[in-house]
Amino acid sequence: MTTYSATPNDGSAWVTGASSGIGRALALKLAREGFTVHATARSADALAELEKEAQPLKGRIIAAPGDVTDSGAMAAVARRIDTEGGGLALAVFNAGVYLPVHGETLKVEDFDKTFAVNLSGVVNCLVPAIERMKPRGRGQIAIVSSVTGYGGMPTSAAYGATKAALINMAESLKFDLDKLGVRIQVINPGFVDTPATADNAFEMPALMQPEDAADRIASGLKSNGFEITFPRRFTYVLKLLQFLPYPAYFALMNRATGWSKRPLETD
Repeated sequence: MTTYSATPNDGSAWVTGASSGIGRALALKLAREGFTVHATARSADALAELEKEAQPLKGRIIAAPGDVTDSGAMAAVARRIDTEGGGLALAVFNAGVYLPVHGETLKVEDFDKTFAVNLSGVVNCLVPAIERMKPRGRGQIAIVSSVTGYGGMPTSAAYGATKAALINMAESLKFDLDKLGVRIQVINPGFVDTPATADNAFEMPALMQPEDAADRIASGLKSNGFEITFPRRFTYVLKLLQFLPYPAYFALMNRATGWSKRPLETD
């Protein structure tokens, strides 16, 4: 089992989805620890502000704007980090979107966009990152999934499907990446106060701030664990729910969210 944890002396870090939420907070956290962090998001203006905010820190942030759905652009970012940033040592693939899905008003485009960003967007970054790390026989990759990947939740038919796929992807790749010396981890946060959760139409227990989530992730990157999940008092309960028979699971989830009492959506 590969337990390598990247340090600022090993090379640069790459964080996607860095313009807001967890990605932004994590980029700043890693810069405080001394990393040169290449921050990717679509908004060049937001990344420029992030660069400026990081100027007093021990490390620094370099804007690397781009859209994760563009595989060529992400390959170019990985190549630039590797050749100009002293090598790609750590990558945290965090970019994602959450589009609420209601069974009574299904839209194909909601699934298409969610899959393109959350799933294919990770693949577009993951493949060139591994290509860069493989020759060195060393590297660390963390994929941000979600506890919604554990089991179905209201409005999460598209989002949860991508997060479940990311968990399976990380688990499956670990067998081979261990042999290459490239460590892979999966990050499964509970509810974090970000733009992605702002429109949730149900109560979010144990809601965390992005800065607290970034602290937990940074600590988990230094640990020996495959999964980084928090807050455990909440996420472990969701794990345990998967052992329930389906009638009990759906009844409990309906009660916890109040979903069975909500009126149907209309177009």
